[in-house]
Amino acid sequence: MNQTLLIIDAQQQLIDGNENESAVFNKEQLISNINLVIEKARESNVPVVFIRDIDVAEGKGEGFQVHNAINVPSDSKIFDKAATNCFHGTGLLSHLRSQAIEHIVIMGCATQHCIDSAVRTATITGFDVTLVGDGHSTTDNDSLSAEQILKHHNRTLHGHYNVEHFSMVRNAEEDLFHPTHDSYR
Repeated sequence: MNQTLLIIDAQQQLIDGNENESAVFNKEQLISNINLVIEKARESNVPVVFIRDIDVAEGKGEGFQVHNAINVPSDSKIFDKAATNCFHGTGLLSHLRSQAIEHIVIMGCATQHCIDSAVRTATITGFDVTLVGDGHSTTDNDSLSAEQILKHHNRTLHGHYNVEHFSMVRNAEEDLFHPTHDSYR
């Protein structure tokens, strides 16, 4: 089965925050888990794709780059996006189809925006998805704490289906590149 690791908006300024925005919830654990899963992907010969949001740090400088504590493989593919949805206006879908990808492992930021839209779009576009439950994060909002947002999305997106394809939520220490979707079909 062809698969990929998709890491969304794991950018320096988004993770660390700035004078106007706070750092994401549990940022050290997020970075650690991203690095753990990147290493697993490397060991399993699974390609890694990064998405960067051009709204972060106005699309320039160190703040725009993938966080400097993340071990970015030299052969990673990087796409920049302007929309919340990483499939919109990027070459991501064409790239995944050209690689005959069937399963996507998703990590990154921000849970209720870019992560949610990526998981849902991937399932309706023909991919099974594993969302790394301890591999995405966000900040508090006016209604919910970041921790509540994470719990809500992990529960909502576990088993989320669009007829043929669906998403599972598993944690970073699990064997993510041996998907369990078929045992639930």
